[in-house]
Amino acid sequence: MKLIVGLGNPGFKYAKTRHNLGFWVIDQLSDIWEIPLQKERWKAEIGEGFVQGEKVILMKPQTYMNLSGEAVLPAVEWLKLNIDEVCVVCDDVDLPVGQIRLRMKGSSGGNNGLKSIIHHLGTDQFKRIKLGIGRPTGRISVPDYVLGMFPPEEMDDVYDAVDRSCEALKVWLGSSFNMAMNQYNKKG
Repeated sequence: MKLIVGLGNPGFKYAKTRHNLGFWVIDQLSDIWEIPLQKERWKAEIGEGFVQGEKVILMKPQTYMNLSGEAVLPAVEWLKLNIDEVCVVCDDVDLPVGQIRLRMKGSSGGNNGLKSIIHHLGTDQFKRIKLGIGRPTGRISVPDYVLGMFPPEEMDDVYDAVDRSCEALKVWLGSSFNMAMNQYNKKG
């Protein structure tokens, strides 16, 4: 069984913001894999289904980004998952728009959702896919930037990053996360 967690903030107000890219990936996987997000459990919207013979749980925590661990920990405990069966998908200001990076473990990198999950799970040894949103320029603060929307000229790169993240997750399910990293951790 695999748990794929997309990070974001609930509600229409945040739906199209940079900080919600994790939700975008989960929504796209829900469509591609025909796993509707129909249940409310563990302070999250979830969907359950099978992909390539593997049981998959898609999760969108409804706790707001900074409290994501409050949804992830009860799911991991209830499902009795090993930490290597969990992958978190989120935005990253340190990557250029359109770039994705897969990691087996690591720090929060300043992402408060990852920070919350690390705190609640007591480990940083879970897989993650980070989608680049770039750094703010000028006088805009990082919080205002991540809660802002992408300009139209970046949308093709954003959609491409979402597509590649979904493809990488399919490789993980069908093969291994190392294979997905080798295939998708390319610049550009």
